[in-house]
Amino acid sequence: MRVVYHPAAVNDLTESAKSHDERVPGLGADFLDEVDRTVSGIAESPVRYAIVRGNIRRCMLRRFPYGVYYHKTSEGIRILVIKHHSRHPDYGLDRE
Repeated sequence: MRVVYHPAAVNDLTESAKSHDERVPGLGADFLDEVDRTVSGIAESPVRYAIVRGNIRRCMLRRFPYGVYYHKTSEGIRILVIKHHSRHPDYGLDRE
């Protein structure tokens, strides 16, 4: 299934990876790998994960305290936000 990232989600992802790498060299790459595995799972079975609002679903990363928020479109999957659990619950959910 085709996966498209909202431009702000790409920024979320790169900033988080950079922050992890600044704390521990190589941790940013581990974070990106974990996000890739999670997004692959979403693409394989997009309706498997919990609905959090309207048609937006969330899949939690296993190793890092982050969630991937997305919705299914006629073209595939649109990743709206990748956010740390400490962020406000509404952060990024207004992205379309």
